[in-house]
Amino acid sequence: MKRPKITIVGAGNVGATAAHWCASKELGDVVLVDIMEGIPQGKALDLLQSGPVEGFDCRIIGSNDYAVTENSDVVVITAGLPRKPGMSRDDLLKTNAKIVGDVTEKVVKYSPKSTLLVVSNPLDAMAYVAKKVSGFPRNRVIGMAGVLDSARFKTFIAEAANVSVEDVHGFVYGGHGDTMVPMTRFCSISGVPLETFLSKEKIDQIVERTKNGGIEIVNYLKAGSAYYAPSASVVQMVEAIVRDKKRVLPCAVELEGEYGIKGLFVGVLAKLGTNGMEQVVELQLNDTEKTLLNKSADAVRGLIQVLEGK
Repeated sequence: MKRPKITIVGAGNVGATAAHWCASKELGDVVLVDIMEGIPQGKALDLLQSGPVEGFDCRIIGSNDYAVTENSDVVVITAGLPRKPGMSRDDLLKTNAKIVGDVTEKVVKYSPKSTLLVVSNPLDAMAYVAKKVSGFPRNRVIGMAGVLDSARFKTFIAEAANVSVEDVHGFVYGGHGDTMVPMTRFCSISGVPLETFLSKEKIDQIVERTKNGGIEIVNYLKAGSAYYAPSASVVQMVEAIVRDKKRVLPCAVELEGEYGIKGLFVGVLAKLGTNGMEQVVELQLNDTEKTLLNKSADAVRGLIQVLEGK
């Protein structure tokens, strides 16, 4: 059986670590692409040589040429400038839009049937750019944010409640930024409502920490941003697609009227399988949740208007 082909654009911390996760899980053959000469080649060769030690067997190559990405099944786009202390995701908007647009053109030229997973920030706007430039249907352009934000949310809950992260179930809706919406009403620990374990005050603190989860790490690192959890998160999405797992995961997808939102990439629950985003799972939200989700969608809409000069 032909192995899936996974291209990762951007050989920085997020891209290289995503390649590591993909290889260690044997999800398929991996191509690492970057504009910096020697960087993707060196990192790919280094990762390939860890195979005999770790016991994984797949082809891993690095290149500055997109021709080697031909016929990829999944393309992960991590290219773009990272955030620095004091810099918001929005500050990156126009610079990264140009980078993501250029990358998307090159990717689509060689892999017109691929599914694009966008990681570059500001995430929701970059997914919009990738879809617009690619001309792909909405099921084949998906943004990675919800898995990451939900992982942070669940980590903080597990710490506060002193339970295993494996027993925490929860997810985050909305845009990947300050307006994200941790869905506390749907969160549980082994099916038991969160309020049984934590006070409302503590839950509210966790919600705020989740919203600032990325900048908390940026402030620690000084020069750089998170990469272990972001790369692991996008690889969970890659695995769902290449192994047709039908995982229901929080992802940034283009809504076509679901939740009363149209034409924007917003984080919601979606089923991922071999056809990419196969279904938007639409929940019955209460008035507060609707208001927060609409506020988040408005923030994304504002970014798109800036991009389009409106």
